[in-house]
Amino acid sequence: MVEKRQVPLYGFQPPVGTPYGLEVTTLEDFHAQHADWPWNPAVPGRATFHYMILVTEGELRHDVDHVTRVVGPGEWLWVRPGHAQCWHQPGTARGPFILFEPDVLRSDTAGLISALTAHDAPAVLAPHPDDRAWLHQTALQLLDEHRALGQRPLAVHHALRRSLLEALLLRLARSADASPNPVRRDTHDRFLDALELHFRELHRAKDYALLLGCSVRTLSRAVQDATGKAVREVINERRLLEARRLLGDAQWTPQATAAHLGFTDTANFGRFFRQYAGLTPGAYAARNATP
Repeated sequence: MVEKRQVPLYGFQPPVGTPYGLEVTTLEDFHAQHADWPWNPAVPGRATFHYMILVTEGELRHDVDHVTRVVGPGEWLWVRPGHAQCWHQPGTARGPFILFEPDVLRSDTAGLISALTAHDAPAVLAPHPDDRAWLHQTALQLLDEHRALGQRPLAVHHALRRSLLEALLLRLARSADASPNPVRRDTHDRFLDALELHFRELHRAKDYALLLGCSVRTLSRAVQDATGKAVREVINERRLLEARRLLGDAQWTPQATAAHLGFTDTANFGRFFRQYAGLTPGAYAARNATP
């Protein structure tokens, strides 16, 4: 029997007086207000809400699903509800920091941006250069309105905040859609759905091409267009992510993890994990063990 350890789940807890499930601050203010929490010690956690950071200066490092994401100026970090995430020590990054509960969005807006709020959407978004200034200014307007609490009726204040947030998310969703070919985009999306169901037992591009009813060449082009990566690389990234979750969050043994992910033996899994993660499964599990 493998004993699982759960990553702590945190609810939305804004400062007193913050209305309606939406908080807006800056990364630098967040660091100043929280002393050494939550990066000392750096412990993984999960939230019930979304949080987004626009990096305007410097570089931000943040772990999402056990992968360190590096976010540069003009890019957005988006951590969605349920993601395992972990803070790094404060660095040089600055920029607006937006936290919101899912029900802040109106249902029609939520439907329009559902691809971007999905759990498997990218953690780092790089908007089109033509959109970056608009997104930056809208984020600053949202921050200004959030700080204007008490200057107008509360219902008006919240309506303005929600409208600015929804405008920002709608523009970001449109700007972050990197696939110009809807047919290839559909193939890529279907591949991701199939991968999520079968990554434990199917590990080759031709397996997924057969499952989707297309050629390996068609699948390869669709995945390359959408991600810039080969099909095998995307498959291996998904297997590696699951291995990190099992070894780190759930504290499975390397042997149990190898069997669960379809590796022929533990040694083969160990070589795979070390190649992509830079350390052995045992060393990774020990590093993430509860003190």
